[in-house]
Amino acid sequence: MKKLFLTAILFVSLVIPNTLSAEQAKGLNVLVNSANPQTQAMAMVLSLMSMTKHNKKVNIVLCGAAGDLADKNINGTPIKRPNGKAPSAKQHLKMLIKKGATVEVCPLYLPNTGKDKSVLLEGINVAKPPMVAGRLLDKDFQNITF
Repeated sequence: MKKLFLTAILFVSLVIPNTLSAEQAKGLNVLVNSANPQTQAMAMVLSLMSMTKHNKKVNIVLCGAAGDLADKNINGTPIKRPNGKAPSAKQHLKMLIKKGATVEVCPLYLPNTGKDKSVLLEGINVAKPPMVAGRLLDKDFQNITF
């Protein structure tokens, strides 16, 4: 009985503070560097749900292979789900931009892929490291990396 009580106390002490801080967060900072289409899609879906279902601000930075999502000349990979076809990560990204998400590519992406700003989807800019660092340090935002 004592063990069950201590377990319950530990559970409550871990869950309640996280729940309260999540409700108080103003938004979400999402860093995506994975080339995996499923991982990219999950990052976009969670970002979209944060905006639409929880009315939170979302900031996304695309680095490395994930920077290809920002390239208007590269088509997205369709993702399958149990009940049918889901939008690709790129399609979700476009929805996020329309809904007001801040989306940027890492400043190293363009020069290291031989591209320039002209390939970026409308609404996507090149990140400024001091601004990104400031957002990551903002305690009112949750940070998540894919």
